Amino acid sequence: MTQFGAASALPIVDTHVHFWDLRDRRLRYSWLEPDAGPRPEYGDYAAIKSQRYWPDDYLAETRFSGVSKSVHVQAATGIEDPVEETRWLEAFSERLGHPHGIVAAAELDREDAEAVIERHAAFPHVRGIRDLRYDTYLSDDRWRRGFAALEKHGLLCCIDPLVEVMGDATDLASKYPGIVLCIDHASFPRSRDKDYFEAWRSGMRSMAEPENTIVKISGLGMCDNRWTLDSLRPWVLECIELWSPGRVVFGTNWPLDRLFSSYPDVVNAHRKLIGEFSRDEQVAMLSANAERVFHI
Repeated sequence: MTQFGAASALPIVDTHVHFWDLRDRRLRYSWLEPDAGPRPEYGDYAAIKSQRYWPDDYLAETRFSGVSKSVHVQAATGIEDPVEETRWLEAFSERLGHPHGIVAAAELDREDAEAVIERHAAFPHVRGIRDLRYDTYLSDDRWRRGFAALEKHGLLCCIDPLVEVMGDATDLASKYPGIVLCIDHASFPRSRDKDYFEAWRSGMRSMAEPENTIVKISGLGMCDNRWTLDSLRPWVLECIELWSPGRVVFGTNWPLDRLFSSYPDVVNAHRKLIGEFSRDEQVAMLSANAERVFHI
């Protein structure tokens, strides 16, 4: 019995998981290396700096949680060739059926960005690109040229912009309506005080306006390490209010958020928080939207 108990038996598509293998010399995860600096949002995260976290491990950990499908989001950092991570993941997809979708890594401001995107897109489970950074990249013309190349391959882009640049994200989505922009981690709120919430809500309202944006509710344990249903509720319900149940997906940020809770507690909290919505709306948010958007 988990702390939150499932509000329903509806299956969930987990749209934000990470796998790795520190022993594989083709890959690199600089954020997991022994000398990696501290991450305030995680606290002491030595517990997840293991040699590996494979889809095999994920399936063993989640097999009683009603997870029907998964989407892997780029975990390799500092890697010489990001396509090697995609190649590695595809082998698991072929053997286990997980992950069903892959959001791969590419630095979109590089001269070879389009070539890297094309190489990723050659793999059958690639559905999008993430360029993980927190600067003014969203308004950079060179970065936008790389971003524009995603439309040709039908790929979405995952971002989690700081409050200060949410306006740039809105402008980006408006100018490239043919590319789905997925706002990861509810845009990764860094604080839980009232003033921050109001600034976050204003920026989120702006990003929700373009029809080609979706919001991914995930990773809320970061910066709220002792989360409860009450502490999650305003952030979750505000996302649904702004995007509507038709443009919301859920994810766990696993295994990073294992630092703060168990897997069943996370997915059952999601189910419980949307328990007042209709069954069709719950199905949409927990699985159908993700299946449609990620083509899985």
